[in-house]
Amino acid sequence: MSVEQTTEAAGGNEGEAVTTAAADLTYFAVAPGVRLNVRTGPGTQYALVKQLPLGAKVPIFCQSPGTRVTGTYGTTNIWDNIDNGQFVSDAYVRTGSDGYIRPRCS
Repeated sequence: MSVEQTTEAAGGNEGEAVTTAAADLTYFAVAPGVRLNVRTGPGTQYALVKQLPLGAKVPIFCQSPGTRVTGTYGTTNIWDNIDNGQFVSDAYVRTGSDGYIRPRCS
């Protein structure tokens, strides 16, 4: 699951989901001012892979329950799979929902 292309939302509205033409993936904005940690699994006990830069947008392929985290968008145990072996807490991703928006990861 690799990400190749992103496009900006019309008008550049911060926080809007962005869709690519090439892969038809929706990208969701990471909370403003947050350098979000990316982990190897759905929880804070998993190894740190990298840190996303300010203003990042991420695709969500599937979601898993994991460590409960309090962030910009509330408290949740939902973790978003953004690439193969890469998870971020949904508490910092603006999905427009407090629940699952993608299938559960298998």
